[in-house]
This record gives sequence, structure tokens and C-alpha cells, in this order.
Amino acid sequence: MAFQLIINVLLAVLWMFMNADMSVGSFITGYLIGLLAVYLLRNFLPGRFYVKRLYLIIKLVFIFIIELVKANIDVVKIVISPKIDIHPGFYAYPNDLEEDWEVALLSSLITLTPGTVVVAISDDYSVIYIHGLDMDDADEEIATIKSAFENVIKEVAKP
Repeated sequence: MAFQLIINVLLAVLWMFMNADMSVGSFITGYLIGLLAVYLLRNFLPGRFYVKRLYLIIKLVFIFIIELVKANIDVVKIVISPKIDIHPGFYAYPNDLEEDWEVALLSSLITLTPGTVVVAISDDYSVIYIHGLDMDDADEEIATIKSAFENVIKEVAKP
């Protein structure tokens, strides 16, 4: 991904020098032309086309923002209710992620979401232990994390 991005930026700068125009508009035009060139040469460059991975990263950010808003609403409901009726608990989340950075990213996203905290990770990084503020069903929580975060992280990490 980084190699393709560097080539694209270098082509944009080369476009600016060839036109003797050092404006933002000239850079954007060169970037778009470079993007077309990188797309046409994607089979000869390492990795998959970087715009797809960039799209998946942006998708992951939006999914996190949506989950963050939903979790904040749930926590606010708990806090403002006159009678606190929560069911806190621990559960083990088995993940299928392969790289250390993927597990670290998933753990960070889980911890940053209100109502959940990662308390431990197994030595082989295959199980994440999570404390949930209000959880009725651990299987439902596991399915939510798997569908919301883990599957998109796998797509981003795919070569």
C-alpha cells in the first residue's frame, strides 16, 4: 500500500514540475492521473490496489464511530435511569486474527467503546478477555464484536 501511494504522490509532483504549476489544483490533477497509472499497473506492483485498503480503513473508522455512539447512548441510559439494573460480567472472546497489530487494534477499539474493557489477552493472542458493563448474553456480545470490528480488520489486513 505504501509503495503504491509513494509512486502516486511522486507522479503528482512530476506532473506539477512538467506543467511548471505549483498549485494545489495541479497536484490534484497529477494525483488523479497518477492514480489511473497506478491502477493500470496494479498487477505489476506489490500488494493490492491501495485505494481499496484506504476505503476499508475509512469504513472501519465509520463503523467504530457508529458503535461508539450506540455504546454511549446505552451507557447514558444506564446512568440516568432511577434504578440501576445492570448485569456486568467477564467473557472470553475467541478471535481469528493472525497478526499482533490486528489483535492490538481490536483490543483498542473494544476498550475505547464505553461499557467494555479488555482486561487480558492470552499468550498466543487467540483469546481476548473482556469485561462488559451490561451484558445479558455473552454470545450476542461476541457476535456483535465479530461482525462490527473483527471482520473489517481482517479485510484491511488482507494482502
